[in-house]
Amino acid sequence: MTKELSLSEALPQLEALIAQAKAGDEIILTESGKPVVRVSPVLEASMQNRKAGSAKGQVWMSDDFDAPLEDFKDYM
Repeated sequence: MTKELSLSEALPQLEALIAQAKAGDEIILTESGKPVVRVSPVLEASMQNRKAGSAKGQVWMSDDFDAPLEDFKDYM
């Protein structure tokens, strides 16, 4: 369930809103009627699947990665 509140409405009940987010709800905080912040639960499973070095061999960088660009010669 998604709930929308202004920042001024949310501040006094922040603790309760965090509890709702932990239970699975999404809370959108607005400022002047426009959404500015989304409060949603952190999914533990996505954090556990991370493993250092898991993309080894899948990422490469060109040898001239940090070479000056032709387009910017006038600025150097």
